[in-house]
Amino acid sequence: MVTAPIAPAALDTYDWPAAHADLDQQGWAMLPGLLDPATCDEVSSWYDTSARFRSRVVMARHGFGQGEYQYFAYPLPALVATLREALYPRLVPVARAWNARLGLETAYPATLAEYTAACHAAGQLRPTPLLLRYREGDYNALHQDLYGALVFPLQVAVLLSEPGRDFTGGEFVVTEQRPRMQSRAAVVPLRQGDAVIFAVHHRPVTGTRGAYRVNLRHGVSRVRSGLRHTLGVIFHDAT
Repeated sequence: MVTAPIAPAALDTYDWPAAHADLDQQGWAMLPGLLDPATCDEVSSWYDTSARFRSRVVMARHGFGQGEYQYFAYPLPALVATLREALYPRLVPVARAWNARLGLETAYPATLAEYTAACHAAGQLRPTPLLLRYREGDYNALHQDLYGALVFPLQVAVLLSEPGRDFTGGEFVVTEQRPRMQSRAAVVPLRQGDAVIFAVHHRPVTGTRGAYRVNLRHGVSRVRSGLRHTLGVIFHDAT
């Protein structure tokens, strides 16, 4: 059993300037080994504990793909709450810089508590961290996680299962569409416990006339065998 949430100081071991550079250059960055295998297995086991969640979504019913996911209820599990609170301030500099480059006036406060208060004041009251489950044949269509007028431009996914042992297929995919160009796809090479930070809906790219907006979507390719779990950490709440 997990006896304590992840220590925020553990995040200091990562090369954040390099992660920020990857986000600027490609719209995603990896945090290898964010969670240990025992923690991953325990978080995966939460899926069958309905009291932890506020709602369950079966993707096929909505045209989202195949598979299902559940949104956590407030209060969030300590591990999820701590990850959300500790990751947010490390991503605020990128969020602010992107908006400045795009000429957007949206402000992001220094702490998650302040940002959550702003979401709630705007009527976005429902928590968005989620746990996803994919079985053989399941996939997640390319999409963007937008839940209201307030959108924090970065989110995080942690792979809780081990590729090749627990499942095959099921690659995490990010696509980028630049104006008047064909889409570019990237397959993120995640192992159990690895996290990927990625753009929710767009990022700035520098062109001949200054910065312009590039749209991104993410999804999961079809799982060929086994069982795949993912923890999603989204920072804006939902209407």
